[in-house]
Amino acid sequence: MARTLHLSHRRSHFPSHPHHHLLQNPPNISSTSPSSSFSPPHNCSFRRIFVYNLPAVFNQELLDNCVELDPWHSRCRALSNDGFGSKATGLSGVIPEDLVPAWYWTDQFAMEIIYHNRILNYKCRTMEPDSATAFYIPFYAGLAVGKYLWFKYRWKDRDRYCEMILKWLQEQPHWNSSGGWDHFITMGRITWDFRRTKDEDWGSKCIYLPGMRNITRLLIERNPWDYFDVAVPYPTGFHPRSDSDVLEWQDFVRNRNRKTLFCFAGAPRDTIKNDFRSLLLRQCMNVSGLCRAVDCAGTRCSNGTSLVLEAFLDSEFCLQPRGDSFTRRSIFDCMVAGSIPVFFWHRTAYLQYQWFLPSDPKSYSVFIHRNEVKNGTSIKSVLESYSKEEVKKIREKVIEYIPKLVYSKPKEGLESIKDAFDVAIEGALKRIKEQKQFGHKWK
Repeated sequence: MARTLHLSHRRSHFPSHPHHHLLQNPPNISSTSPSSSFSPPHNCSFRRIFVYNLPAVFNQELLDNCVELDPWHSRCRALSNDGFGSKATGLSGVIPEDLVPAWYWTDQFAMEIIYHNRILNYKCRTMEPDSATAFYIPFYAGLAVGKYLWFKYRWKDRDRYCEMILKWLQEQPHWNSSGGWDHFITMGRITWDFRRTKDEDWGSKCIYLPGMRNITRLLIERNPWDYFDVAVPYPTGFHPRSDSDVLEWQDFVRNRNRKTLFCFAGAPRDTIKNDFRSLLLRQCMNVSGLCRAVDCAGTRCSNGTSLVLEAFLDSEFCLQPRGDSFTRRSIFDCMVAGSIPVFFWHRTAYLQYQWFLPSDPKSYSVFIHRNEVKNGTSIKSVLESYSKEEVKKIREKVIEYIPKLVYSKPKEGLESIKDAFDVAIEGALKRIKEQKQFGHKWK
């Protein structure tokens, strides 16, 4: 199974007593963490979150050793700036000048760091575990397993971190009192990277380990048939600093002069027989002037270029086939740019991001079954069948939902607009509350 991010083959040497390496407001995590006298506002009665102060081996040490996370190049810049990565360059003249500072070359697997920084400053964070509604586990599971996905590492290497964190949790009194039902975690990769069923297969077996069963898991792609998996948006490059940034961006993409009917940005899979991406590229290239093709073979679409963003900004629609798995970050890059996504698999979005997207798929997207395309259906003809009024209405729905698809820059969040983090945390708290009310627990 090919993965987009190639991570390290180096081994990590764990301390013999990881409990001695505690995370005490490290500069890379938070310099504004509340003190022990911190008291949440009164309206937090049913939404107080306690953040575990984990041994640093589970988060900070992974960042400190970021140079080891990839055998080909250092990951340190990609994971810098609280997970946002390096500041975007080359966007002058592409987007409004005053919004350029709100853009970063953010890595698609950086969500664990982003969520950790935000939740340390969450308005309803409590320092008293006895008063907590929910418990957050700031374990960087994606970074931890990613180190061992490549080369000839053994399954024991890929499972070690997860086994360690579960052992640590099982020693905590509040974990034992609930069995993990009021606990949640962010796992910054797709769920399938943590669902190994055979020792020789891909990924870790973290989700299948005893103790993980009852934890609510926020991932960038979920298993649609697992109640405890919740899909949250992939991080994009836009991190608004204020409500006004959001409103200005929405106006910008709403009024954008879109020169082409549709676009496709992606790399063909030459090793796959009847590769669907290659079919999309051919359809795109065969309608000269109506489709903009961005062939992402090699590193042409990697962070550090505005090529994909410009294609999305200039197109009415953007084609979104499945990636290496059913989802891809490009979905969110496309929608943030105000382009209307065209899906070919229901599991690419409709069975994934229910908390973040409209309940009616037709209100914000177009669906063309992949088999229809394989049998000769013209994508151009389908998209041309939408009137200007219909396109405008669908685009407006996409633009309306942009705030829910982005992660804001301030550690305290935006002034009045809820971003993806706010939606995810409120959703997690709501389901934990419902589980307690209705006694929804495994026997």
